[in-house]
Amino acid sequence: MAAAEADGAAGTADAAPAQAADRPGAVRDAGARARLAARAAAEEASALGHAPVAPDATASYGDHPDQVIDFYRSGTPAGGARPAPLVVLLHGGAWRAAYDRAHVSPLAAYLAAAGYAVASVEYRRGPAPGSPAAGSDSPDSPAGQAGDTAPAPAGRWPETFDDVAAAMDAVAALAVTALGEEAVDPRRTVLTGHSAGGHLALWAAARHVLPTGSPWRLDAPPPLRGVVALAPIADFGTAIRLHVCSDAVSDLLGAPEHRADRLPHADPSVLLPTGIATTIVHGSTDNVVPPQVSEAFTRAAAAAGEEPTVAWLPETGHFPLIDPAAQAVAAVADEIAQLAW
Repeated sequence: MAAAEADGAAGTADAAPAQAADRPGAVRDAGARARLAARAAAEEASALGHAPVAPDATASYGDHPDQVIDFYRSGTPAGGARPAPLVVLLHGGAWRAAYDRAHVSPLAAYLAAAGYAVASVEYRRGPAPGSPAAGSDSPDSPAGQAGDTAPAPAGRWPETFDDVAAAMDAVAALAVTALGEEAVDPRRTVLTGHSAGGHLALWAAARHVLPTGSPWRLDAPPPLRGVVALAPIADFGTAIRLHVCSDAVSDLLGAPEHRADRLPHADPSVLLPTGIATTIVHGSTDNVVPPQVSEAFTRAAAAAGEEPTVAWLPETGHFPLIDPAAQAVAAVADEIAQLAW
């Protein structure tokens, strides 16, 4: 696959953060920018070019068609004959309705083959059908790359958050019912997500520190071994400043008059400290969610007294993190293993 060939060696949690010269915004030479764009396009084509993998079971956590979870049964258990840890996977796609869990089903199958029971969560994205903002879901890139003239609106307030909260509350019981208690151990749950799904994973792990009165707030930390956020939209201020995914964060928060009130309920960088083990995996040449977004989150975490593990993957863009054909996925699986076992 093109992305696998272009993908550099995976870094480790001890690797230094991406250097300024590695960042897309810091590339001054036109030839270098063109090469970076070509490699990013090849990575995206590889990651999104796999055929969807059907789950072993699907269960509903609500009445809406998008309120479903796909379950994948573990292959050879990484820890032997014990029930497998549960990996809950939240897909990306800039919270836009055109992008659903199908594009991460190859990653779900990869993780299942590596010894995990996997729960791939669907949730409502984009505006409600028939609303003035709905428009059409033209096939814009999930990245919202420059050149997209009219990206579909992103996110759905409050339904996107309603769904993720409800799915997380239900997933353990649904996994046992779908796969059997001999096949899955929800006491060893790791939450992971990519891009917009990485945001939702960080958010779901922080529900116990949501503002008092939030409908999604938990009284105690969620029962997680930890979170592995893949190129997450983790700091809304930085993402808004950089117009990440064609201003998807602004769409998610809704009309400008609502944003100040909604940020404290939605931005992972202000929902700190969580006390939940957190790992960030981010490619140094990501031109979709630039490394600066994760760096801003880690600074906010440090200021709150926490130190997330950060695995910077050199010469790696946005999509290899979910591409079973790319070397980066081995680093993702390793970070999940550090928490699951």
